[in-house]
Amino acid sequence: MTRPLIECERIAKQYGRTVALDNFSVSIPEGKIVGILGPNGCGKSSFFRMVTGLTKPDSGRVQVLGREPGWQTNKEIAYLPDRAHWYPSYTVNQLINWGKTFLPAFDPARAERLAEFMEVDLEAKIGGMSRGQEARVLLILCLARDVPLIILDEPFAGIDVISRESIVAAIIDMIEERQQSILISTHDIQEVEGLFDYIVMLDHGKVIWSGESEDLRAEHGSLHQVFRSIYKKEWKA
Repeated sequence: MTRPLIECERIAKQYGRTVALDNFSVSIPEGKIVGILGPNGCGKSSFFRMVTGLTKPDSGRVQVLGREPGWQTNKEIAYLPDRAHWYPSYTVNQLINWGKTFLPAFDPARAERLAEFMEVDLEAKIGGMSRGQEARVLLILCLARDVPLIILDEPFAGIDVISRESIVAAIIDMIEERQQSILISTHDIQEVEGLFDYIVMLDHGKVIWSGESEDLRAEHGSLHQVFRSIYKKEWKA
């Protein structure tokens, strides 16, 4: 039996008076492209920070790759947070060289191929890039790592719809080649729903549905329709 990629049992996390995660329990299998879906403030980013060990739960248990999150598991996770910034004077080439030096399992040749595929100029400086170009560079740094788990928090923000389609295709090819697991949070359900094998839906810091995406589609239709109806309170799991 395959071990779960991530297991959370009755997690609670609060920042001051704000409840981020509340009795949060989920088990996510390995080898999937997983959509972490929900409105702003539902707990997606808090969940990611918990998995990467950047924050600790107030109560409950978290395991990732069979261990408690920490510096050892982080060597096996590529994480793109929802707010990531780099020194504006760096060129893309300099970032790739930085990744080669500091990021475990970073493949600079793959990073260069991804840059060519995403039409990113290696000599361009980060400071002069559009939001969409910078988003592509950050994606490249994550996808160039040969690690078991990649976590992408709103990775398509600022990227046009046509480019998203080609990036999604590249992600699928990469997963088939490397047998990695990817967690992706996004609001852009309609354009990328075909990417997901497995879905976790959150609301007010709780898991309200989790399972194979095909099971959800078979019962309720497209993920876009389900997403709209859930958060309008027209559909309940």
